[in-house]
Amino acid sequence: MRMSLRKRVVLLLVSGLLVATASSFAFAQGDGARNEGGKTSTDDLLSSVVRIKTYINPDGRTVDNLGQERDGSGIVIDDDGLILTIGYLMVEAHAAEAITNDGRKIPATVVGYDHDTGFGLLKAVAPLKVRPILFGNSSDIKVGDPVLAASFGGRDGIAPARVVSRREFAGTWEYLVDNAIYTAPAHSHWSGAALITRDGKLVGVGSLIVNDASGNGGGMAGNLYIPTDLLKPILADLIANGSVSGKPKPWIGLNTQATDRGLVISRVTPHSPAEKAGLRKGDLIVNIGGDSPKTLPDFYRKLWSLGEAGTVVPLNVDRDGKAERFNVQSINRMDHLKLKSTF
Repeated sequence: MRMSLRKRVVLLLVSGLLVATASSFAFAQGDGARNEGGKTSTDDLLSSVVRIKTYINPDGRTVDNLGQERDGSGIVIDDDGLILTIGYLMVEAHAAEAITNDGRKIPATVVGYDHDTGFGLLKAVAPLKVRPILFGNSSDIKVGDPVLAASFGGRDGIAPARVVSRREFAGTWEYLVDNAIYTAPAHSHWSGAALITRDGKLVGVGSLIVNDASGNGGGMAGNLYIPTDLLKPILADLIANGSVSGKPKPWIGLNTQATDRGLVISRVTPHSPAEKAGLRKGDLIVNIGGDSPKTLPDFYRKLWSLGEAGTVVPLNVDRDGKAERFNVQSINRMDHLKLKSTF
């Protein structure tokens, strides 16, 4: 059977990526331990990616979906043990620990979480004795650029990849990221993984595995990374306050899927404003605030344009062929979460 042109292109891309091993990356990071070529060694660089384990408040709102114990990667970003990770690994945690690549286990405290970007911060309570990674500019990353995906485990956790698309990502859970970074091939331990440039700089944090990384319907499996440029404006707030200052967006507690019928509610978060208003799984969203959204980004942008958290969100839905109207009293997503231990 003859192979299609599209499949041949995909195989050539993947083959080219596998030829580029981690040792081909010309890591160069500031002052400190260097190899004979004057560059930061691969092991020094990879030491910044640690394993994190978190233990979630048993009353947490996210336990049903994400579990009470979570495991993934975190990235050490300063000399004081500040660890950047993807937020779903640590949101509502009451305890955490960081495990270095040489097996040391250090307790960590929760520093901050931001739902809008998806980032989370932890801090080790004792020195990690690893080299923190430096930030690059994720806005400079372009389609075709070679990158390195690194999870915990040192050299065993790395995989070469390429950027295959830059585009917005709309999650079903009232989440939207502009200009997300999509890479291929897929890394099997993506949660909190570091996306590293050829010169050893951090440009993204692993969030998801996806079936269509290229975005053209070609079926190329890959990973979604949240650009670290999104962290820079909010980092000081997260460290100082645990959350971002300013007016929070309205949150109503829906998971919504784009289907051939339109936008269909796939889940209503328990105890959320949407549940209290009477919305149900299977409702078809027809109108929000006078507009009829066709896509998830349309829906979210209209929702957030209605005002800050606390505004009433007027929703019209089709329920089993019958028109229904709901006025949903939105809240701040952070107020819904169990961010403090209650035991």
